[in-house]
Amino acid sequence: MPKFKLEYIWLDGYTPVPNLRGKTQIKEFESFPTLEELPMWSFDGSSTQQADGHNSDCLLKPVAVYPDTTRNNGVLVMCEVLLPDGTPHPTNARAEIPDDEGTWFGFEQEYFLVEEGRPLGFPKGGYPNPQGEYYTGVGYKNVGDVARQIVEEHLDLCLDAGINHEGINAEVAKGQWEFQIFGKGSKKAADDVWMARYLLMRLCESYGVDVDWHCKPLKGDWNGSGMHANFSTTFMRESGGKAYFEKLMEAFAKNKEEHIAAYGPDNHMRLTGLHETASIDTFSYGVADRGCSIRIPHSFVNNDYKGYIEDRRPNSQGDPYAIAGRILKTIQEVPTA
Repeated sequence: MPKFKLEYIWLDGYTPVPNLRGKTQIKEFESFPTLEELPMWSFDGSSTQQADGHNSDCLLKPVAVYPDTTRNNGVLVMCEVLLPDGTPHPTNARAEIPDDEGTWFGFEQEYFLVEEGRPLGFPKGGYPNPQGEYYTGVGYKNVGDVARQIVEEHLDLCLDAGINHEGINAEVAKGQWEFQIFGKGSKKAADDVWMARYLLMRLCESYGVDVDWHCKPLKGDWNGSGMHANFSTTFMRESGGKAYFEKLMEAFAKNKEEHIAAYGPDNHMRLTGLHETASIDTFSYGVADRGCSIRIPHSFVNNDYKGYIEDRRPNSQGDPYAIAGRILKTIQEVPTA
């Protein structure tokens, strides 16, 4: 039987932002393994801030599997972290998301590519031209060459892995890019975002480039990085209605602080009311308004308030598991009957 290289990937216990971790084991299978065939594994939690040294074993539970075309017989295995008794580890935000096939998420992941502490394209000891021409830009002066190559290779790796990657574009600031991930089911998109992040960071190793996920790496008059969360439920798509929508917005307004706490650290640096953001201190919504907390597409209003809406507050370094879980918790507060 062929031997497969299984890369088990998980989130560590660092705060306020967890890091991706990964290690490889070799197993024989008759063909590419299914999720059900993948064994549990363990790791030293004392080295990842998830256990004490005198009782350091943590468990890895496979929850999603992807082909890895960068390796012969490569397999990428997204895992949840469990305690030795098999219960979810306190750092395991994925386990807290209710399973719901009817909940769909789409995440717009922004990030900066950085070399020697500077975004790609920034001159040494200075700044490029002010932002304006970089968004969806083309040409060396706007996007360079290495960045485009990295972004295109990353797109291919994601598609090869079966990640539901829906698009890429250069973003507003120099050296800033975005990819979009969509998934049906309450956990699918978040799984895919973490795996896409992993693939991008691993790819960048070969270029001597880092990925800066921070939501405001450039101070001053430069765009920050978000991870806008588009979401819908079966009820929102099939029934909806203005009355339900207004109750949903009341629930989001009531839970403003809880949402901000779950949407990623340092958001006060990004949600300033400038650069197409709402102030962190307010909650607002509007049709096609990118300066609101929640943007309502014209298609949603024109379809009798049915479809998806977009929360623009989650930031680029946020945990998509925590974001999805917080949004779902608020949705569940609103009766549908």
